[in-house]
Amino acid sequence: MERCFELAKKGHPLTYPNPLVGSVIVHKEKIIGEGYHTGYGHSHAEVEAIAAVKDKSLLSSSTLYVNLEPCAHHGKTPPCADLIITHKIPRVVIANLDPHDKVAGKGIATLKRSGIDVTTGILEEKGAVLNRRFMTFHSQSRPYIVLKWAETADRFMGRDPNDSNQAKSISNEVANLYVHQLRAESGAIFVGTNTAIEDNPSLTTRLVNGKNPLRILLDVEGKVPATHNLLADGYPTVVIGKKRKGVNVEFEQVLAEDSIFDTINKVLLLRNIDQVLIEGGANILTQCIAQNYWDEMHVIQSQDHWGIGTKAPQLPKLKATNEFTLQDNLVHVYHNK
Repeated sequence: MERCFELAKKGHPLTYPNPLVGSVIVHKEKIIGEGYHTGYGHSHAEVEAIAAVKDKSLLSSSTLYVNLEPCAHHGKTPPCADLIITHKIPRVVIANLDPHDKVAGKGIATLKRSGIDVTTGILEEKGAVLNRRFMTFHSQSRPYIVLKWAETADRFMGRDPNDSNQAKSISNEVANLYVHQLRAESGAIFVGTNTAIEDNPSLTTRLVNGKNPLRILLDVEGKVPATHNLLADGYPTVVIGKKRKGVNVEFEQVLAEDSIFDTINKVLLLRNIDQVLIEGGANILTQCIAQNYWDEMHVIQSQDHWGIGTKAPQLPKLKATNEFTLQDNLVHVYHNK
């Protein structure tokens, strides 16, 4: 199963919104075939693993390992459960059940009806972490929420308006690449009004090789100038707020009975987007933490001391699950358990 996880990670981030899946076929304690889901719309891991077995006669006495329940429905590809049955593979070992409503136990039931011995729950927790965005989206009907910001050593994230050195960035060049990779891994990216006005961001993945996320802008009162990038550069944007002119821009209203976060969820669920990266500003990030609207948090910290400016959000009392350096920046990663 550990090898399945290793293989599954090779599909990152090209499989989204599909899960990361790897598969290994073992005959007499020897791996005879392995594969992984290489990208959305491509063959599933089990198909790739079976195709990799040179002597198909060995399949009838082999065990197939896969980290997610084989599908039993026709989607962009045929059902993997049917393929396993066709090749008479007698035993299947699975880490996680698939929470997608089109699968949700149906794959396992199909295999068992054909007399296949099915074992589940092997390294289940590790498998759930690997596919945390997919699991959250389909089991909780909401996107996986990632918060990100950069702060100084004395915990400021924005310059004082009277500071003459407004252009200096907190993040170094390597950290900027890291942020753009986070964007490439997310289906959508969200910012508030003040950040859009003050920074005029593009919120693209221009520094890395990856698809631009859908940009979501909170602008209830229509304050962001029509000439700013989010409204004028032509990349897809959804504005939550007042309808106005924009290039390739859609508009969503915040209904009286909904919170802003309810509206974000609706926008993303409607578009089948399973992960959103929230980049700010300080007020939005603080609200996310206060309302427990987050799953993962990336805080990039420089060694600078500003002494004055816009304070970064107050961190929750959690121990970082990962810490690493990017040149002179320290990155703290937190998970909401």
